[in-house]
Amino acid sequence: MHAAVVTDPSQPPKYQSFPDPVPEEGETLVRVRAAGLHRIVKALASGSHYASAKDSHTPSVPGVDGVGLRDDGSRVYFGLFRKPWGTMAELAPAPRKMCIPLPENLDDVHAAAIANPGMSAWLSLKERAKLAAGETVLVLGATGVAGQLAIQSARLLGAKRIIAVGRNVDALAGADVDAIIALGQPEDALRDAFAAESAKGIDVVVDYLWGWPSELLLEALARGFNVAATHSTRWIEVGTMAEGNITLPGAILRSVDLTLMGSGFGAARIDQILAAIPTLFQMAAEGKLKIADQPVPLTEVESAWNREEKGRRVVFTV
Repeated sequence: MHAAVVTDPSQPPKYQSFPDPVPEEGETLVRVRAAGLHRIVKALASGSHYASAKDSHTPSVPGVDGVGLRDDGSRVYFGLFRKPWGTMAELAPAPRKMCIPLPENLDDVHAAAIANPGMSAWLSLKERAKLAAGETVLVLGATGVAGQLAIQSARLLGAKRIIAVGRNVDALAGADVDAIIALGQPEDALRDAFAAESAKGIDVVVDYLWGWPSELLLEALARGFNVAATHSTRWIEVGTMAEGNITLPGAILRSVDLTLMGSGFGAARIDQILAAIPTLFQMAAEGKLKIADQPVPLTEVESAWNREEKGRRVVFTV
């Protein structure tokens, strides 16, 4: 078969021949039709993801999930592949328990694009934060694909107020948010904007950035300290797009009723993920969750691998 193949983690994969997978017990062979180029895919391929050491194997095929056809012709979403095979190939071995039927009115590319970032946003809010109707949500890194889905998910779950924080504020022009904070403004102005929202009360932070923006927001939460009116905040760390660690002074934890947790493979249970996927796809099929996608033939994987996302999720088609 042909596939995207990683031979050097520091370089994009190349489109070339690769051995056909042979299904093992509990697996089925899927003829792949579409696979999303998610951030986790790049991180695993480069060896920078926290699960990379465990799953490192070269040469290998990248891709964590996809859409394809089983031998019986049924169209499914699938994932949890077995190395060295991934989903960016003509064929993939998939656990039968991870083959999930798709709604007829949800096309291959859109399903492949929305599954990973959609699950990230939905699980972060529903399962990890346990968002309640009427609460306030701040999305840190709201202009990316996952951040925009987090905005939509928060509204579907009943958030009363949504604050979007990001660099490309033009991407939020049509977003259903109550306030926008631009990360590109002077730091003092950004601190003041964070402090103003913190004073109103933030129930949930969904953080796709980490690094210095997270530090500034944590400082703002601490500045709003009021012993007579303590406000609880659940902080869900999802990504590190700001590419940095943070310094967390102990005084912040003493002055803020803060619950800090992560959301990702390892933090969320597999049964939670499996239960959420059909709901996610049904909402997408009904137009309640939307994402911009960019289909690209798998033959062009090498040139498209490092393409800037700009609010559209690249999906390789086979």
